[in-house]
This record gives sequence, structure tokens and C-alpha cells, in this order.
Amino acid sequence: TMKKMLIGALTLSLAVAASAGALAEKYNLMFSHTLTENDPYHQAFVQWADAVSERTNGELTIDVYANAQLGAEEDVIEQMRMGANIGHNTDFARLGNYVPEVAVFNGPYMLESLDDVKKAQQLDCVKEWEKRLEEEFGLKVLSFAYVQGYRNVISNKAVTKPEDLSGMKIRTAGAPIWQESIRAIGATPVSLARSEIYSAAQTKAIDGIEDVYTAYANAQLNEVLKVVSETHHIYLVNVSVCSADWFNSLPEEYQQILVEEADKAGYAVSESIQENADQVKQEMIDAGVTIVPYEDIDIEAFKAAGEKAYEVMGITEAKKAVYEGLGK
Repeated sequence: TMKKMLIGALTLSLAVAASAGALAEKYNLMFSHTLTENDPYHQAFVQWADAVSERTNGELTIDVYANAQLGAEEDVIEQMRMGANIGHNTDFARLGNYVPEVAVFNGPYMLESLDDVKKAQQLDCVKEWEKRLEEEFGLKVLSFAYVQGYRNVISNKAVTKPEDLSGMKIRTAGAPIWQESIRAIGATPVSLARSEIYSAAQTKAIDGIEDVYTAYANAQLNEVLKVVSETHHIYLVNVSVCSADWFNSLPEEYQQILVEEADKAGYAVSESIQENADQVKQEMIDAGVTIVPYEDIDIEAFKAAGEKAYEVMGITEAKKAVYEGLGK
């Protein structure tokens, strides 16, 4: 009887230990981005990581890697598709390589405010596109609450209308919607990694870039490109993605926490960037940068020119679907 009791107790303790081990299983996400550690996004990702760790008692952790430390964006995305425990801050332009419709969010003059972004995130058509990204291409959208703000043409000459960009080589990202957007508004797009922009501007390999104030300032590009023309041609919405296989391996509670905290940190940093935009702009003026204000730009001409990008990409209907959902 004593032997049976000891065996029973041992069996019970092993079962409890096994159960505790299952609950204590640790999950880790290596999350990368291409920006510097000084960028507000980096701080937001770190806050996201801290909040997730706290809510899961350290069982789900996120390690944040700045400056493309995990590799080129396209390579990182492919690793995610293969199931690696990797996440990345990207944009819908690159995701449009998989589901073409989502590229609309990086088209000219598509979304124009944080309210637009919040509403778009809830649209049925958008949720359907995200579902396709997950089921067909292994990419899970965690959040697109990360908005860097308005992208402007930054060069060494004033630009007020599309014709002013004729013959100018403007750096942009390599994804097709970026390329076609810049081509549509009048410039020649040049694909370069962010790390190559400074030297390319110095050597005149490019005539300028299109970027948001914060990233432009943090990379000290004002030393080589000194005129910001406030074209506001793209309201830059970033998107946090990770491996769908890895995400679906998490306990459901952890999945929810990961998404909730990503949105929370995203909207907080987006609102902060929006509030601080004027301060960053003033810092650039104080550093000798010339600003061509939005009011001096022929925005209607730029908007009309920008429509060409949607036509070339074959996503005019996708744009209409989003606009109908937004009541535009």
C-alpha cells in the first residue's frame, strides 16, 4: 500500500511538473526595423516589448533590432514566411508584392489622417486582404497603427508642381507602388537602401529623396539635402508583421496581448510624432533647411498626377473599396 501511495504521489508530482513546464514554455520574437535607435519608432517597439513581457510574466519576450541588424527587409520577410520567430516593421508597399490590393495604402494621397488609418484597419476588405497574407503567404499583420506622417520631396531645389520634378532622380524604396508613385508625380525613382542615401546625395547619384521629417532629421540628411518641399504625397503607414506559423503557435491569450500592445504602442507613437512634427520642422529650419510650405504646393496637380500610380498597379478598384468604406 505504501509503495502504491509513493508511486501515486510521484506520478502526480510528475504530472504537475509537466503541466507547469507547459505553462512556463517561453516564446520569443526577434523584431527588426531599418530605422536608427534614436527614432521614435524604436522607443515604441521597446515599450511594446516591455508591455508584452509584463502582461505574460516574461513568457513572451520581444527583442528589438534597429538598423536592419537582422538583414535586408526582403530577406527578413522571406524568413518569416518560412516560419522563423521573426517580426519586422515594413509597409504595405512591400506586402503588395504578395497581395497587390494592400499596396493602395502606400499610394499617393491615399490616407490623410490618423482617423483614416483607424477606420481603415476595421474595414472588411482590409481584413480580407490580411487574411490572404496570412493563409496564402504566411505573413501575420500584427498592427498598422504606426504612422510616420507625411512624406515630402527633399532635395536641393524648390518643388511646387509635378513639372518641377522632371528629370530629377528621387530615392525611394524598391517596391513597385513606391516606384510608380514617384514616377507618377513626375520624378525618376531610384531604389536605394537607407544606409546608402547620404553618400548617394553627396556624390549626386541622386537629386533627392522622399521622406518624413523625423527620419530625415535623425539620419542627418539635412547636411546634404537642404530643401524640403511639403508635397505630403504619401501619408506613411507602417505595418508590423511576423510569421503566421509562429504567431499561430502561441497560446490564444498571448496572441491577443501581442496584437493589443502593438496597436497601443503604435497609436501612441503616431500621435506623438504628429504632435512633435512642428518641433522637428523648426529644428531643421534652425539647422539651415529651407521649407517650401504645403500652402505653396499645387496639391491638386500632384493628386491628379498621382492617380496614374493606381492605374499602372491595377489597384484602382481596391482604392475605391477603401474609400467607400471610409465614406470618401
